[in-house]
Amino acid sequence: MDHLDDHPLANLFPLIEGDDFAALTADIKTRGLHDIIDIYQGKILDGRNRYRALVAAGIDIEKRHFRAFHPEFYGDPLDYVIAKNLKRRHLNESQRAMVADKLATMRQGERVDLAIARQSADRSDPIVCDVGDASRKLETVGYVKPHPRPANLPVIDQASAAKALSISERALRHARATRRTGTPELIRAVERGKLAVSSAAQAARLAPDIQRRIAEESEAGAANVVRTVIKQEARAMRETELGAKQAALPQKKYGVILADPEWKFKPWSQETGMDRAADNHYPTSELCDIAARDVVEIAADDSVLYLWGTIPMLPQAFAVMRAWGFDYKSAHIWGKDKIGLGYWARENCEVLLIGTRGKPPAPAPGTQRNHLIIADRGEHSAKPEYFLEMIERHFPTLPKIELNRRGPARPGWDAWGNEAITESIQAIDAAPPMGDVTPAPSSGEAGAGTSPIDEFAIPDFLRRRA
Repeated sequence: MDHLDDHPLANLFPLIEGDDFAALTADIKTRGLHDIIDIYQGKILDGRNRYRALVAAGIDIEKRHFRAFHPEFYGDPLDYVIAKNLKRRHLNESQRAMVADKLATMRQGERVDLAIARQSADRSDPIVCDVGDASRKLETVGYVKPHPRPANLPVIDQASAAKALSISERALRHARATRRTGTPELIRAVERGKLAVSSAAQAARLAPDIQRRIAEESEAGAANVVRTVIKQEARAMRETELGAKQAALPQKKYGVILADPEWKFKPWSQETGMDRAADNHYPTSELCDIAARDVVEIAADDSVLYLWGTIPMLPQAFAVMRAWGFDYKSAHIWGKDKIGLGYWARENCEVLLIGTRGKPPAPAPGTQRNHLIIADRGEHSAKPEYFLEMIERHFPTLPKIELNRRGPARPGWDAWGNEAITESIQAIDAAPPMGDVTPAPSSGEAGAGTSPIDEFAIPDFLRRRA
């Protein structure tokens, strides 16, 4: 008997493979064929896997294995194929979504969203004709003209396809995105039930080599690895797109701002404590002067602020963060290798506060650093370069600036400050006096017109005097 091809409607469903196909072949070889193979328009409508198993088992193909399918007896061929496969096979929602997408985009039949309907003179159902333009609100369902098509396939819109396969239209959209830009390996992983279609739709936006890796991990059953890879790569793509967008602004805005303000801290004794005070090493500024800097003017709509502060100055650091228009999110602790002095506790750490403005991407899962980071202590107030390297790994493409940088700017960064060897940032240099500044609003703020600095009990010696 000549080889039989599969009918397009049969190809809506994935073939059985691997152990399942081996089990089917062994069963047919032992017990014979029990379910007949349906032939429609000279092709296999139902029974592709049984036909393949007969061949694999070495059983002679005979006419008794087949039955001609007549719609007038057995009903609509599409409904027949769907009912048979859904009853026989345990397909998950993702697999059914991929089937529904095939159903809604069959090229043997015309896509509803690329066709219009005209009434036929010899039948009640409309004939759908491809005219090359879009009529995306077409609601009629009919059959394509039999010529020159080899099969009369029903036209199914997306909503009908989703309903036929008992899936949501959202799942169908995910399937369409997967099939449109996914690699063959990624599509195959979903069709085999190894990867959720929602995850595949995210992965389909990534580079082909990443998609193939995700498909490979899915086939191996490494679901946790798949989720991590997708989140990491999707986050990296967003960070790159955001960096390009910020770099293209006519006036430069920064997606990452690292600040180490020159905090003024008054020791108990002007006679014995000034040798260790910051004023003895570099010029310091009053809290109100630091808070008045127009950092928001150089901050992108979606940006991150890393703000250094010591333990005694944390209330002031939080006030400055809010005055600059950022909301606190988290922090790193720099654990020093040497212990200093202190009033209530001996100082051996500093805090790097993290605040955000808008919706910048957080570090990808698996790449976050611990709260506590141990690093050697350098000269007075100098911070380890490790923290800049960490920020660069998290945000490789966002424009970055370091405020109060010592020496030349780090490659890939701009710098500003009294000891920075670079051009100053005019928006910060031209900051108005505190009395003329309206702090940027922050989510969770008590009310409009309230200065965030006033919400802390700032000692008198830190307040600006006339």
